[in-house]
Amino acid sequence: MRMPRFYDPQDLNEGMTIELCENAVQHISRALRMRPGETIKLFNGDGSDYLATLASVEKRSVRAHIDKKLDVPVESNLKIHIGQTLSRGERMDYAVQKSTEMGVNEITPLFSERCEVKLPTERQPKRVQHWQQTAISACEQSGRVVPPKIQAPQKLRDWLAAQTADLKFVLHHHSEKPLEQLEPPESIALLIGPEGGLTEDEVELAQEYGFQPLTLGPRVMRTETAPVAALAVLNYLWGDI
Repeated sequence: MRMPRFYDPQDLNEGMTIELCENAVQHISRALRMRPGETIKLFNGDGSDYLATLASVEKRSVRAHIDKKLDVPVESNLKIHIGQTLSRGERMDYAVQKSTEMGVNEITPLFSERCEVKLPTERQPKRVQHWQQTAISACEQSGRVVPPKIQAPQKLRDWLAAQTADLKFVLHHHSEKPLEQLEPPESIALLIGPEGGLTEDEVELAQEYGFQPLTLGPRVMRTETAPVAALAVLNYLWGDI
């Protein structure tokens, strides 16, 4: 049986006994019904896993003793920042979850011309928190030790102007140059359009900011599928796949 693994944002060090965060408590005491003496893994985003033994398990409180720090080489050296145009409900959740599993380092939700999602400013912090938790849960499942950062939503132009990655791509139906002919990068910025696609003006704008068109074949992918396919290809070429 696979050892249960949980994210806890507090400092973790060998030899200390800590009170686990609420999300971990719910899973350990209510869902898994674990008992003192059982072993779990913890991570806090510092790049390591921590082997821990449950010291006490109550309905609303769980304490664990940190036994050992584990260096886990699961993070790719290729840093990828996705600008993901907002999509509705579960589609955005899927994009965040699967991109996390595929190794993305940062995701910024974007507003574009054909974006159908209206997200008022006052609702944005709650949605970002939801997407961040989706990413954390994906890390717990996939074994990643550093959750990707989910940024606050931005306008497309603002995000384009801020990108300084070694290579910058906009998913489009035409690629100017085969990926194999490009110099291996350390960082990539990847722009994903909405369900209706980016407008020609937006593609041209991306190119003005140094983004190269990138195609993933002759078939049209959904906005939530595209980042997963792109991450697989990019990590195969220059990452850890």
